[in-house]
Amino acid sequence: MSPEPPRRYCWIGLDDASRFDIADLRFGESSLTAQGTSLTSAYAAAWTLDVGPGWITRRITVTVAADTWRRSLELTMDARGAWAAHPERSTGGPAEPPGLTPGASLADAVDCDLGLCPVTNTMPIRRLGLLRGDVAPTRIATAWVEVPSLRVVRSEQVYASQGGVITFRTGSGDFTADLVTDELGVVTHYPGLATGAVPPAAS
Repeated sequence: MSPEPPRRYCWIGLDDASRFDIADLRFGESSLTAQGTSLTSAYAAAWTLDVGPGWITRRITVTVAADTWRRSLELTMDARGAWAAHPERSTGGPAEPPGLTPGASLADAVDCDLGLCPVTNTMPIRRLGLLRGDVAPTRIATAWVEVPSLRVVRSEQVYASQGGVITFRTGSGDFTADLVTDELGVVTHYPGLATGAVPPAAS
């Protein structure tokens, strides 16, 4: 039996109307592989994601390019939970360098979180069982990849589910959003960030 084709998702930016994202996702029993692109008026980005059993991040790669600069990042987590970053950049671009921010502790993080991308919310949503019923607020740590700089910092986040509504908030509590997902836990509407769009017709 041939494997199922990937599921395609598209979003348009709510914070930036010029942003259009496309992602192709393949699901395992408790794993995920994906690749996607993000086009904006200022830059273009492309990424790949490998999530192992238990919805644990293994590797994400991201490349961002604009007219006068380009940078890339490979971020991995090994079986011991140790994160490693391999960044590259040209001259110009954002002031913040790509890669791990000095002093940032990722020792207890098992998720990456790609900035401006709804896909990486899927891992904690599935791992915490938020699709199956009510779940009390649960704090996690993530390796957050800022876009377009590609610097990596620790981000504490809180997820919960009550009455079929999945809630996300930052660890500091200064931002809260009710996330709309499909049956696989992929966010289709993220208030203030992105909302689902119809995939473009094949050429």
